[in-house]
Amino acid sequence: VQLQASGGGLVQAGGSLRLSCAASGRAFSQISMGWFRQAPGKEREFVSAISWSGSTTEYTDSVKGRFTISRDRTKNTVYLEMNSLKPEDTAVYYCAAALINWPSGSARPAYWGKGTLVTVSS
Repeated sequence: VQLQASGGGLVQAGGSLRLSCAASGRAFSQISMGWFRQAPGKEREFVSAISWSGSTTEYTDSVKGRFTISRDRTKNTVYLEMNSLKPEDTAVYYCAAALINWPSGSARPAYWGKGTLVTVSS
């Protein structure tokens, strides 16, 4: 699976961005997908995940009510809609696929894409 993330950029606090992740190379519609992020000086952390069908989603507590994950299987693309952005959301965001153990346990991606930088100014 090859993953290509896009949509990052610079935005003011309170603003919005939509990240996209285009997948290729395998049956995208049959695998779970997710987003992780890594802020400067911190470890990479889970942000959100979505099941292959789209019926199950999960969010880390700090983004609940502000971020929405979705997928379009016809376009082999997963999205992360980010609203009410805060400076603490500043990070490199990574798309991930084939989340081992998820949703029964912590997601461990089998595939990673290159990150896209999101910077939220105060």
